[in-house]
Amino acid sequence: MSLASVFNIAGSGMSAQTTRLNTVASNIANAETVSSSIDQTYRARHPVFATMFQGGQSGGSDSLFQNQSGAGQGVQVLGVVEDQSNLEARYEPNHPSADAKGYVYYPNVNVVEEMADMISASRSFQTNAEMMNTAKTMMQKVLTLGQ
Repeated sequence: MSLASVFNIAGSGMSAQTTRLNTVASNIANAETVSSSIDQTYRARHPVFATMFQGGQSGGSDSLFQNQSGAGQGVQVLGVVEDQSNLEARYEPNHPSADAKGYVYYPNVNVVEEMADMISASRSFQTNAEMMNTAKTMMQKVLTLGQ
């Protein structure tokens, strides 16, 4: 694994965290939307991440780590899934969206959890950006060795 692959790995992490931030933003934006039926009510969404592994090792490498094929090559977003936990039904007979029984259905979005998830995604994004800056600095130092 070369130092240059750090950029691809950190870039995939930044891309994944961007997807995570987008789903958090969507969840928070829809936290107070209501519907008169369970089928039409917004459900919280969460991205599913998976580790990308290296496809094959280069045989001619004299690297100390050449037998460590378990090293990840980044992260990928497999998809975005809906949270299947129960929706909140509230009895509000005067609400314009109430069903025949007087109930409106609120999404299963917990704003406190979403805010914590947003902070975590933001910190992860910052960490990956810092990783890229560190790798860039290291590569610049290598270029000045011959001077």
